[in-house]
Amino acid sequence: MADSVSTSDQIDEGLSRARSRSIRTVTMLVVAIVIYLVLLVLDVLPSSHETPATHHEPAEIGHTLSTRYLPPVWAVLPFATLLLAIAVLPLISFTRRWWHYNRNRFLVAIVLGIVTLAFYGAMHPGGLENHFNHASNSYPGWDTIWAVFCNAILAEFIPFIVLLFCLYTISGGINLRGDLPARPDVNCTFLVIGAFLASFIGTTGAAMLLIRPLLSTNAERRYKVHTVVFFIFLVCNCGGLLLPIGDPPLFLGYLRGVPFSWTLQLWPYWLAVNFTLLVAYYIWDRISYAKEPIRAIVRDEAEIRPLRLSGKRNFFLIFGVVLAVAFVVPGKHFPGTHFATPEFFREMLMLILVITSLLITRPEVRFWNRFDYHAIVEVAALFSGIFICMQVPIEILNAQGSSLGVNSSGAFFWATGLLSSFLDNAPTYVVFFETAVGMSSENLGQILELSGGRVILEKYLVPISLGAVFMGANTYIGNGPNFMVKSIAEQSGVKMPSFFGYILYSLAILFPLFVAITVFL
Repeated sequence: MADSVSTSDQIDEGLSRARSRSIRTVTMLVVAIVIYLVLLVLDVLPSSHETPATHHEPAEIGHTLSTRYLPPVWAVLPFATLLLAIAVLPLISFTRRWWHYNRNRFLVAIVLGIVTLAFYGAMHPGGLENHFNHASNSYPGWDTIWAVFCNAILAEFIPFIVLLFCLYTISGGINLRGDLPARPDVNCTFLVIGAFLASFIGTTGAAMLLIRPLLSTNAERRYKVHTVVFFIFLVCNCGGLLLPIGDPPLFLGYLRGVPFSWTLQLWPYWLAVNFTLLVAYYIWDRISYAKEPIRAIVRDEAEIRPLRLSGKRNFFLIFGVVLAVAFVVPGKHFPGTHFATPEFFREMLMLILVITSLLITRPEVRFWNRFDYHAIVEVAALFSGIFICMQVPIEILNAQGSSLGVNSSGAFFWATGLLSSFLDNAPTYVVFFETAVGMSSENLGQILELSGGRVILEKYLVPISLGAVFMGANTYIGNGPNFMVKSIAEQSGVKMPSFFGYILYSLAILFPLFVAITVFL
């Protein structure tokens, strides 16, 4: 009886926290939107549709954009140090606990970001274009610092993190509960649905929606590690190829001018890779299912609860996010009007959808999902520093990308993919994207025009996109949802492979598939 009362109290406390969290979030978002509207009325924000300013002429500084100052290699150290910290600190016993706290992650990111800004202020001679307020060729000193900050935070980080936040929060209001028989065909159906949804609600959203019901379904089985591993392969990575909202690297490409629908043409690769992985999983799971103890099978068949989906209205809100990303473009006319879309108007619309989700979704739905903001705050803390620090390698690659020896489709695929495996696939994508942009004027091939007047060869953009998305599955640290799913599985009692044990899975299953892809690039 006491246990029952205690459980009831815990549920009530959890629901109370969920309500309070939703109220606080709605309040902060409303305040942010009001501030944005005030800035818009006061005409403080730059007009993205205006002709770029030319008040800083290249002759005044002595560097044109094509011959500007090349940062020294050592200036890349803050960027490399931050990526190394992300990869290594969670694996070392005496730093693992310290690194767990987001305030410490943000501290590392902001310190290294300040070091990068200090380099730009003290040593860079200027000549940088400010992509946010469209001022061309900054003066040395504070003007260059401001240009770097605007390019990293205002032009790229804020749209990036707002999209992830919206998908993360809205999908957290969708709950799928139940316990189906853990037969191979049922598990395979979970993975098929997840691989499809990943492109349309994001890999993070699809993973959050499906991992707990999949674990609940397989709770009685002894052999289930491979199911979680293939879930990471398919739902957390390979499924998110078709739209820019599917995987963070593709959204960064969209922010850099890649048309929203361009990734849809990658569907043959999406279909081939996901189908091959599903066939491999089905064969593996059938063999494993045949090895299950009879007692486990009997329990699994007896303890069945039908699936129940809660928070279905949030699917319409996610569709609204997709429409906002696709059709509300700063500087262009708002769909169906002659109103020029101001900066961050798209983000404001998406935040209104988040507020709507928090208001119309019952608190218990997020409580059932064990929803909190820890994971998205972690991404925000780290990427605030990454976006600033990566300005140096981007500038170097813009100037010298053609001399790196990465000059073929296969080379771009493997260079992007291998670095995406051990760093993070979003900044890795950006680095090689900028390399390809710098090389595109020197090669023949089908040109893709980017917004802003730049161009990129499609024969390079295709392998860069494939490498970043697919090979993010090679390690736990290749893509954000990978570690999240690993953590949830371990909390549910699944003994997941170690960091290097997981790599053995990817070497055996993924690498032969990637070798085959290289042949068709």
